[in-house]
Amino acid sequence: MTSRVLVALRIAAPPSRVFTAFTAEIGQWWRPHGLFELNGRGDGRLAIEAGLGGRIIESYPDGVQFEVGHVRVWDPPNRLVFSWRAASFPPDRETEVHVRFEPVDGATRVVVEHLGWDSIPQTHAARHGFPLLPFQHRLAEWWQALLDSLATTSTT
Repeated sequence: MTSRVLVALRIAAPPSRVFTAFTAEIGQWWRPHGLFELNGRGDGRLAIEAGLGGRIIESYPDGVQFEVGHVRVWDPPNRLVFSWRAASFPPDRETEVHVRFEPVDGATRVVVEHLGWDSIPQTHAARHGFPLLPFQHRLAEWWQALLDSLATTSTT
């Protein structure tokens, strides 16, 4: 995994609060995006099971669940790493998300790195035909919007 999307945002809350909001409250701040749907549906709610090996699950109102990935590093309140895949990925293909929660002047800098999109062919449905750099730019915009939503959840 060599390509990466990198976004960061300072949130006016301590790392322990932001880590909890990111993991235990992800269903409150995560916003589906039509371009980046995991399972071709826009009505899912994301959840992260706490701890190493925990699953990342998107659940739908009809009871269906899709396993997005697994927690690879669980280091509260400092770091979280998890695998990430769309339903259309073959079983051996995934990307990886690294999240750091860095204390900065009484706040938290959240740094998200989403790695591995260079292993997803441009022709794959998840890339929508975009060359890698424009695709990563769009993905970075979405992650930035997600961090904005996380900030609202973390500080309320």
